[in-house]
Amino acid sequence: MRSPNALQMQTCLPKPTSTPYRIAILGSRGIPARYGGFETFAEQLALGLVQAGVEVTVFAEGDSSADSAAFDYQGVRVEPVRTHRLGPATTLVYDVVCLWRARRGFDVVYMLGYGAAFACWIPRCWGGVVWINMDGLEWARSKWRPVARGYLRAMEACMARVATRVLADAQAIQRYYQQHYPKGAPSTFIPYGAHVPAVNAPDDLSAQLQAWQLIPDGYLLIVARMEPENHILEMLQAYSAVAASVSMPLIVVGEYRADNAYCARLRDFTHQEGIRFIGPVYDAAALTALRRGAWAYLHGHSVGGTNPSLLEAMACANFVIAHDNPFNREVLGEHALYFSTSSDLSTLLQGFSSLNHTRSRHQQAVCNRVQTAYSWSSVIGAYLALMAQDVPHRKEGA
Repeated sequence: MRSPNALQMQTCLPKPTSTPYRIAILGSRGIPARYGGFETFAEQLALGLVQAGVEVTVFAEGDSSADSAAFDYQGVRVEPVRTHRLGPATTLVYDVVCLWRARRGFDVVYMLGYGAAFACWIPRCWGGVVWINMDGLEWARSKWRPVARGYLRAMEACMARVATRVLADAQAIQRYYQQHYPKGAPSTFIPYGAHVPAVNAPDDLSAQLQAWQLIPDGYLLIVARMEPENHILEMLQAYSAVAASVSMPLIVVGEYRADNAYCARLRDFTHQEGIRFIGPVYDAAALTALRRGAWAYLHGHSVGGTNPSLLEAMACANFVIAHDNPFNREVLGEHALYFSTSSDLSTLLQGFSSLNHTRSRHQQAVCNRVQTAYSWSSVIGAYLALMAQDVPHRKEGA
């Protein structure tokens, strides 16, 4: 059921205003996207807004020695910001510098994430509208130590007081926010979006998959950051327990070579027969081919909202087996299989050969769901309508 405060999604884009809106998008590493969900979201949102007549600037990580010159990326102004390497504080300092640089000249400053919420007062002091995207329950990520968790909880509360508006990419996130901060800034649900890619001819897909010695419908796939809340370890354990009865390999896409204890545990599975780590894949066409060719997509994310990687898998008509939590249930509905533990997943994998009928039914349903509920045209339309609501002096005809 749609949240009562959710902005009505629009299936067509409003006409550009005679005086364009000006928006700055902060909090990502920049575009073109090469890293993760925030970067993909920033790129797609920026490009869509530019096509609708909005002036968009995306702040990006620059060289550590000096600011690089701003450049144009398909109509989006990308402004690199020098980043000093200060250990765990690097991202925080980067966000604060971006907020200072964006304090003037924009109608809306859109911060992705609330880690620097205390500094979001800066643009507001110059009369700007500040939106903050929650990006799930950041403090709940298991990678954070107690001090960091406490800080993030404090920044979550600060966000509710500082933001002009809080954006939630999932209705479950919006409900959490409204329950915990009933007197906080108003909230709006607008999900991420996904494009349904063109269907490759079978021979074309086979040729693309040859780079990894794979064949269509001949493998299981995981695409994720190697973090505990994404349940990579549990999925590897589940596959290992039934590997002898599963007739196809498990392909893991993501950076697994990081120097931390969790990745070290994951690397223990590099010698497990059937499990193949292929590292990160940044080329969009190659990643689409990997998704298109997978027999099933395993999705373990559990603390975020609407996950971009999940939407992209759905757009590729993947058969999804997902971790059972409110966020994944909201996106997938009844069009997926769910697991809570590694033993649950082992049971599903052991009987996967009998799931062909269920698989074909779910594949078409998830693709249809992306087109109706998560299209980028609807997402862009919702953001344009929200600008008209929050920036009154820029309303069409004013």
